[in-house]
Amino acid sequence: MARFHLHLLSDSTGETLEMIAKAALAQFDDTDVVRHFWPMVRSQQHLDRIMGEIAANPGLVFFTLVNDETRGKLEARCQVLGLPAIAVLDGVTDALEDLLGQEAKGRVGRQHRLDEAYFARVDAIQFTIAHDDGIAWEDWEEADIVLAGVSRSSKTPTSIYLANRGYKVANIPIVVESPPPPSLFGLRRPLVVGLTTAPERLIQIRRNRLLSLSQSPDTDYVDQDKVESELKFARRMFADNSWPVIDVTRRSIEETAAAVINLFNERQATGEQGPQGPRPI
Repeated sequence: MARFHLHLLSDSTGETLEMIAKAALAQFDDTDVVRHFWPMVRSQQHLDRIMGEIAANPGLVFFTLVNDETRGKLEARCQVLGLPAIAVLDGVTDALEDLLGQEAKGRVGRQHRLDEAYFARVDAIQFTIAHDDGIAWEDWEEADIVLAGVSRSSKTPTSIYLANRGYKVANIPIVVESPPPPSLFGLRRPLVVGLTTAPERLIQIRRNRLLSLSQSPDTDYVDQDKVESELKFARRMFADNSWPVIDVTRRSIEETAAAVINLFNERQATGEQGPQGPRPI
């Protein structure tokens, strides 16, 4: 297994840089990466301290620094150490400059400015947290998206991920013994999406959950017949109400969220409200 050090330097939060590095590393197998994360690099003194760590742990350097002086010093010192230093956004920025006929402003953390979209995202996160697991169903009409599914079908993490993208999301567990509130079936504004998964995968996740709570795994919660019946009940509800369905068995949270956003955008494009007809994914 190839082991190496990866240094990530940003003059802002470093969120973009981390995402790019993660996406690139996902293309390679059998790698052992030691990440060193250096956000908010905005002074020479800070850079000096970081360079000491880089020299002690030489490796690949990725950076997003818009200040020409700080950037130049980083590149020069990495060159002395014989280390590659890659400005990961340069190619994209250069292409946009050519296309738009103007120079990039070089403003630190501009994508994180406190504009209307920022506060809308904060509002979406607050709404989503307040409407987790069937709570406050009276407000569901205010949601953009409502996720429905049996226990441990990734409703909550998907909801939080979507909220960070600016969507107000509520979620409701589908329980055979406890039907959801009638308001769920009359929603007009929100897109209701059903989440389902393979019984075997669901049982495995539930067993792990019980073990993490030091509870006995010998319950109906992980019984094969009970779980299959539970999933069948949920799928029937989805079909009866013409809700689109996403199978999350082999999907990451990000992939599930992307599928939900795609459905949401398609619905927005048509201007429709209410049930959209069954569209399994």
